[in-house]
Amino acid sequence: MTASALTGSHAFWITSRAAGIAALILASASVGVGASISGRLVRGRGPDLRVTHEALSVAALAALVLHAAALLGDSYFHPSIAALTIPFVSSYRAPFMALGIIAGWGMVIFGLSYYLRERIGVARWKLLHRFTAVAWILGVIHTLGEGTDAGRAWFLVMTVLAVGPPLVVVLARMRGSAGAGRRRATASAGSS
Repeated sequence: MTASALTGSHAFWITSRAAGIAALILASASVGVGASISGRLVRGRGPDLRVTHEALSVAALAALVLHAAALLGDSYFHPSIAALTIPFVSSYRAPFMALGIIAGWGMVIFGLSYYLRERIGVARWKLLHRFTAVAWILGVIHTLGEGTDAGRAWFLVMTVLAVGPPLVVVLARMRGSAGAGRRRATASAGSS
C-alpha cells in the first residue's frame, strides 16, 4: 500500500471497516457475557463478569463511534452527519444503512442505560437493557447486508464465530425466561 493511499480518503474507509468489524466482535462478546450473567449461566460458578461486560460494552461503543465518524472523511461515500445519524436520510444501501443507524443508537441508549439504573429504577433498567440484544441483532443484519466484506468467506467465518455463541446464549436465556414465566403462571393458577 502506498503512502498516499494511507493518508488519502481510502484510509478513512479502511478505518471505518476495521472499526465496524471490531464493533461487531466486541458487541457480540458483550451481549454473550451479559446474557450469561443475566441468565445465571455463570453467576456463582466462576469470576464476576460484570466488569468484563462493562469493558466490552464501552469498547464496542467506542468502535461504533469510530466506525461512523471515520466515514466523514471518505471522499467516495462523502456522507453528511445527518446521513450517518438519522435513519433513512441516506439512500446508500438502504434499508441496511438505516438498520445500522437504528442499531447504533439502540446500542448507545440501551448500553449507556446502565449508568442511569439508579435514577430510572433497577427493574425498569433491566427491562430496557434487554433491548440491547435486539439492537445487536439489527447491527448484525446491517453488517451482513451492507458490509463491504459481507460476501467474503473469511468475513462470514469470522461473523459466525463472533455471533454464533452469543446468539445461542441469548436464545437459551429467552427460552429460560419463557419457561420461568409459564411456571409462575401455572403456580399462580394452581393456588387460586
